[in-house]
Amino acid sequence: MYPQIEKTTCLSPEKSVVCVMGSANIPDFLDLDRNETEYIIRCLADDDEFIMINSYSRIICFIREKEKVPEYQKHEELRKSSVKIQEQLKQHKQVEVQITSSDSSPESVKSVAEGLSLSRYNFTRYKSNSEKESYTLYPEKILIHDEKCDYIPALNYLTEAVYFVRDRVNEPLSHLTAEGLAKKIKEFCEEAGLKVETLTKKRIEALKMGGLIAVNRGSLDPPTFSVVEWKPDKPVNSKPVILIGKGVVFDTGGINLKPTDYIEDMKSDMAGGATVAAVLYYIARSKLPIHVMALVPATDNRPGVNAYAPGDVITMYNGKSVEVLNTDAEGRLILADALSYADNFKPGLVISVATLTGSAPVAYGSQAIATMGNADEEYFKLLSESGYNVFERVAVMPFWDEYGELLKSDIADLKNIGGKEAGAITAGKFLENFTTSPFMHLDIAGTAMLSKSDYYRPRGGTGSGVRLLSEFITKIAEGALKI
Repeated sequence: MYPQIEKTTCLSPEKSVVCVMGSANIPDFLDLDRNETEYIIRCLADDDEFIMINSYSRIICFIREKEKVPEYQKHEELRKSSVKIQEQLKQHKQVEVQITSSDSSPESVKSVAEGLSLSRYNFTRYKSNSEKESYTLYPEKILIHDEKCDYIPALNYLTEAVYFVRDRVNEPLSHLTAEGLAKKIKEFCEEAGLKVETLTKKRIEALKMGGLIAVNRGSLDPPTFSVVEWKPDKPVNSKPVILIGKGVVFDTGGINLKPTDYIEDMKSDMAGGATVAAVLYYIARSKLPIHVMALVPATDNRPGVNAYAPGDVITMYNGKSVEVLNTDAEGRLILADALSYADNFKPGLVISVATLTGSAPVAYGSQAIATMGNADEEYFKLLSESGYNVFERVAVMPFWDEYGELLKSDIADLKNIGGKEAGAITAGKFLENFTTSPFMHLDIAGTAMLSKSDYYRPRGGTGSGVRLLSEFITKIAEGALKI
């Protein structure tokens, strides 16, 4: 359960408080005693950036903004500092916390609230003693004491969206099949007023989505294809933005079975699908005046039943033939069908989001999302700016035609892998063959799931991409780009 963020007009002397300091001025409204004030003055003189006072039934924390650093870095440091606050709140069993400021900007207060909200997450659903105190999460409520806090509703929606993705990524296959994912997406998105349609196996076969059908052949569970739409009365765009997310609920690699020490994390291979659904949720709850859709093809990839095999040739939704050289390159096959299906809606921009390749984390680790595509430079510039704003940074890779040459097949239109070199790029070039619209691709393989916590990004599912794309599309809705 996520914490609720609310506005408060006055500070309660009985509740814990966090003061974000833009200067060394200690606000009078905190009602500190002489000893507390002198202690803070000494800490400030020593340039301490985090100061904590244990004041009987509550704690008081002071966080100083970093000076002489770029704005995006200042706000990221404030998000990170919130982890210390969360630890103190848990230690002192504080269910509510107030955030105020001393000469700091509303954006700084927002950054602390956001970091605190995101750092609170913990996945304990399958622990038999999950209700015990050791798993209780603090705080339950975050109170903003600031006149300029109109961002609160959007911050609540964003937290809900990120938590949705984290929960889905952390769910094991035994509790989240393709049908289960489609059901969760439908329930979550309809709650926000979105239109949701779920295509079943019979419909997918009728549409001749050869990639999704082929990948699903090794499974006993049927595939699904979710279509989510937000279309307000007067959208700013004449053509929709379409987000396409990979929904492989578990990837064994198929006949090209993945090795141990790696395969156990493959429940996260549907992170892209959960992400695009969550972004639509945020857009709808925020009532952004922009027409956006999300498509989520979903299945597991197994080596059983009548599994597709290396050497097979399959015919995709758009009629192109693909020689399968590796069954572990399955994500691009189901995304390709979705990209071609998106053309039916004549989009102004399509963005695919997927844990697609091992090459992306090899190149950038967990610090950047590998990004590429053929859309105009202005789109990538805005995406990069959005990435710095929320600190989900992107690294744009070259997308030259020569990389596409590596995908030529002797017996089909394409082959599904291009070799050992430039794996993330050739995967993106493969996808480019299945859309006629301006195209961007985000490979979140290095950022969607972590083996250890990274400040407010927890171990396990992180929700990577939700804040980035929510910011990006909000900027478009505000007029930053015309589609």
